[in-house]
Amino acid sequence: MSNEMDTKVSSVDVASPDGEVSSVQTSAVPISHSESTLGRHIARRLVQIGVSDVFSVPGDFNLALLDYLVAEPGLNLIGCCNELNAGYAADGYARSRGVGACVVTFTVGGLSVINAIAGAYSENLPVICIVGGPNSNDYGTNRIIHHTVGLPDFTQELRCFQTVTCFQAVVNDLEDAHELIDRAISTALMESRPVYISISCNLPTISHPTFSREPVPFTLSPKLSNQMGLEAAIEAAAEFLNKAVKPVMVAGPKLRVAKACDEFVELADSCGYPVAVMPSAKGIFPEEYPRFIGTYWGVVSTAFCAEILESADAYLFAGPVFNDFSSVGYSLLLKKEKAIILQPDRVLIGNGPAFGCVLMKDFLIGLSKRLKKNTTAYENYCRIYVPQGHVVKSEPKQALRLNVLFHHIQNMLSGDTVVIAETGDSWFNCQKLKLPKGCGYEFQMQYGSIGWSVGATLGYAQAATDKRVITCIGDGSFQMTAQDISTMMRCGQNNIIFLINNGGYTIEVEIHDGPYNVIKNWNYTALVDAIHNGEGKCWTSKVFCEEELVEAIETATKKKKDCLCFIEVVVHRADSSKDTLEWGARVAAAGGRAPNPQ
Repeated sequence: MSNEMDTKVSSVDVASPDGEVSSVQTSAVPISHSESTLGRHIARRLVQIGVSDVFSVPGDFNLALLDYLVAEPGLNLIGCCNELNAGYAADGYARSRGVGACVVTFTVGGLSVINAIAGAYSENLPVICIVGGPNSNDYGTNRIIHHTVGLPDFTQELRCFQTVTCFQAVVNDLEDAHELIDRAISTALMESRPVYISISCNLPTISHPTFSREPVPFTLSPKLSNQMGLEAAIEAAAEFLNKAVKPVMVAGPKLRVAKACDEFVELADSCGYPVAVMPSAKGIFPEEYPRFIGTYWGVVSTAFCAEILESADAYLFAGPVFNDFSSVGYSLLLKKEKAIILQPDRVLIGNGPAFGCVLMKDFLIGLSKRLKKNTTAYENYCRIYVPQGHVVKSEPKQALRLNVLFHHIQNMLSGDTVVIAETGDSWFNCQKLKLPKGCGYEFQMQYGSIGWSVGATLGYAQAATDKRVITCIGDGSFQMTAQDISTMMRCGQNNIIFLINNGGYTIEVEIHDGPYNVIKNWNYTALVDAIHNGEGKCWTSKVFCEEELVEAIETATKKKKDCLCFIEVVVHRADSSKDTLEWGARVAAAGGRAPNPQ
């Protein structure tokens, strides 16, 4: 074999977490030995798993690696204004593409991005977080390195990431670099969680024999159900549900992690039960489905949904997350003995038994063949359902109300749009939107980090170029992460951002009010115009009444449809949805419980 050339193989087989093997095609051209470097290998690996955009902030420890990412034909390196937004962007990208990636520098960058990585971990999103690390020669010495807290200890960053990633790889030696990188990437895909990869800053430029073949194949071992456990779980669940009079189904957020969304719909088709979604699962189940009854969120559920669900004698929850937010301060009127709880690889029926090593997808397929048709609960829903009233039309030049705003946002939605809802009052207003077929929906309920939506919008729009992203964000959240509006402009995105200006942290007001919830008002449209600075396509508008809102939406969707459109909506500080008030009161009560006597 020549020292100068190796020949590329034509494809690499990569198995997805559900066991399906896909083939990533590559061109069969020779590459020089000088190009078989660690940096180029990482760049190629990202392309092979479906990443075509990497979000980054440069720093002296990662610059050599960034050179290789820039040089990779299949990659687009997107520089962000700060590491937090780079992580949020990788989160949003992973929601659309299935995997995302960000690259930052050692410790000052790593500890800045870690909040976003923790959010991705909470939402089961595979994000490859790559950090440029210290020179490999400095490991094992007593040296103090810059960008650290001043101790001769390089493990601080690693120890922080151990709690919010499912695998950590510290690459400071080329001999095992290939194995560590592949194990990290495959673990991210298998576990659907973020991973941490630290690359010593002096290694990306160095060639090594393990990188000389292009591409070096790797496979993911498919997850399999225990067949005896699967059969027993299906039999027990079918007996449980078939003897129920009015059973219902509820979709949870981990349906997406389990890659069982289609199988859940097939089960609904076969059994005839009405279907609700948990708030964090909105967008996972098609809302045009004939027996869809809305969002189950306790006392702030879609009208008549909670009544049907809480009066059922059996309910099947697929991939639920029950926390204080989703349970409205632990106030759900559910009984464990009536529930079948499906997790991605586990089934719990009533108070028992539990069946482990049972994949949700396999379980749903088997159960759909064993259930009797039962439409009783849906017929009950139809009997009690009363159509929602119309929003009262505003008087001329009347101050804009939030229900009027979201009435008009509803009319903007189609299969070519995606809604991104920021943590806060937008959760509740966006939850009421009826999603047309193909319309996406994303929000971060478990972690609830305010400001998340700016970076997530950047990342999602970069991944889903066939969709127009519509983002609803409050002024308090926007002040956290506003800078990366500029990155959207640099990328030529045409998102529509509704900035809801009500002068404070509304959701915090409803949980516990105080002077700290009032923020300094900005001239938001002027800020975005300043960021625009005549470079790229951007259009802004500030609206105070319905007439101005209608005109702004008309412009954004027609004349300025290829521009980033920023619409500042000025509303009264006390204009909150009924659901926000109810939810806030109950969460506050849960958080304010007195200590139990010891």
